[in-house]
Amino acid sequence: MPILQKFIAAYKLWDEFKKSFPKQSRFTIGVKIDVLFLDVIELLFVASRLSKEQKLPYLHKASVKLDLLKFFLQIAWELKAVDTKKYIMLSEQLNEIGKMLGGWIRGLQQKQTPPHKGGGEQSEFRTAANR
Repeated sequence: MPILQKFIAAYKLWDEFKKSFPKQSRFTIGVKIDVLFLDVIELLFVASRLSKEQKLPYLHKASVKLDLLKFFLQIAWELKAVDTKKYIMLSEQLNEIGKMLGGWIRGLQQKQTPPHKGGGEQSEFRTAANR
């Protein structure tokens, strides 16, 4: 699954970066970011193993957690716990993953939504014919 592999690659990058986190942030926002990374990996993995009908709730949760991850990463950057170059590298990867995830969700939603039958014109015709 390409999205899962990309996300694992982003996590590996994060894992290298967190080693240089300042001590005062490492066990607070650093842990929060780490947990969010792992949560998203878990949700993507589970979703990849489920039937099409069961995937959406897990993908929606993964999307929310990904947004939270990007939010806390931005805060870490604002606190100068992550330097700008590292922040940009991670943000670009996470944004690309977010687009992939959004596409996956939209694709599943389109498959689950029954096609709209153009009944509007027929019902008008029937109404006129019945009069």
